[in-house]
Amino acid sequence: MSVTVRFAPSPTGNIHIGNVRTALFNWLFALKNGGQFILRFDDTDVERSKQEYADQIASDLDWLGVHPHRIEYQSKRTASHDAAAERLKQAGLLYPCYETAEELDRRRKIRLSRKLPPVYGREALKLTDEEKAAFEGEGRKPHWRFLLPNFEDSPFETRRTEVHWDDVVRGPQTVDLASMSDPVLIREDGSYLYTLPSVVDDIEMGVTHIIRGDDHVTNTGAQIALFRALGAEAPAFGHHNLLTTVTGEGLSKRSGALSIKALREDGYEPMAIVSLAVLIGTSEAVAAARSTEELAETFDPASSSKSAAKFDPAELDVLNRQIVHGLPFATVSDRLASAGVDISDPRAETFWNVVRANVEKVGDAASWWRILTEGPDSEAALEGEDIDYVRQAFDLLPAGEIDASTWGAWTSAAKEATGRKGRALFMPLRVALTGRRSGPEIADLLPLLGREGILARRP
Repeated sequence: MSVTVRFAPSPTGNIHIGNVRTALFNWLFALKNGGQFILRFDDTDVERSKQEYADQIASDLDWLGVHPHRIEYQSKRTASHDAAAERLKQAGLLYPCYETAEELDRRRKIRLSRKLPPVYGREALKLTDEEKAAFEGEGRKPHWRFLLPNFEDSPFETRRTEVHWDDVVRGPQTVDLASMSDPVLIREDGSYLYTLPSVVDDIEMGVTHIIRGDDHVTNTGAQIALFRALGAEAPAFGHHNLLTTVTGEGLSKRSGALSIKALREDGYEPMAIVSLAVLIGTSEAVAAARSTEELAETFDPASSSKSAAKFDPAELDVLNRQIVHGLPFATVSDRLASAGVDISDPRAETFWNVVRANVEKVGDAASWWRILTEGPDSEAALEGEDIDYVRQAFDLLPAGEIDASTWGAWTSAAKEATGRKGRALFMPLRVALTGRRSGPEIADLLPLLGREGILARRP
């Protein structure tokens, strides 16, 4: 069977690391199975959906290495949704309800007080044409519910009706349709909720696997019933665990927490984000992968645990460092140039190879370039006896070409002349040369500075 998956974000904000987890699970599943990946924008919320968000989502996914085979917009498929809704109405499976939110809440509380499950009692099915007309006369507009197949003869006498599926992530699952309210598919204003357009589009686009967050598990039974009501076999479902913040809070597009756009602007590497978003909360070791193709080779959706996974930015920093420290100059040269490094300088490539093990992000190298070309940073300063020591040491700089052996010869001469050793010997010279107390090996920096650049830093 040919595999077709989809990622269906709402273009109402920037996607965050939790949304991307779902996109990546689908993308890797498609890669591993030689399948197709559809990016389908759930943009039926006309007021909140914006093209700028859709464009940003597409850009974010492309940056992360997710390249859709097709891009669809649900707002352009209204005719198909309307036709399906009409079929359900004609079959008596989509019925109008006129209750207000307050009335529904009151009924729910009454059922709870009687120790009954707070499910909708299908009172709207008892309405006569005259009663419906009276509501219409009051200005009420109906919302429409899907009649779940959880009864034998009377819809008011439900019975246990199990829907089973073998979840791609969680294994065998069961949902009892009698434990659920008939889901609302159409709002009072005539707009569709997520469920109907999603099912219709999944059918018409030939989606074979739906992989999503486990907050949708309980919805799956009703959606399988809707597939069947529309004469289609339901796709395979998979529900992965969700990501939360370190404090256990859910991620939100509105808050902008850990949005891909923000992480990208902060200088994180795409594969650091991808690796952590996929591997956290699974039985696999969290390690930086070189590409989504490499990650797909070992990807197993069933490795996800059943409990939520906490996304810790500190872990992202670790992975990012691992990746940055191994990046060759050719890969980062454009970004270095954007950060202010003169990549036409003959020292540029050697400079990157020297400093990359001491930066967390590629852009951090710019500050070391300024130190190299403009002078020491102001982060640290010489004090007291260290000033006199450094002046004396600068007079001992070995003659000849400055190369990798210069630092050893220089510090040996300083040690012999002053009796200093260890940190007291090395640190004042590091501060004088760089204005920082840590960083790349001074032995590697000296050839980049050259004799003139070194002596210009004599206090």
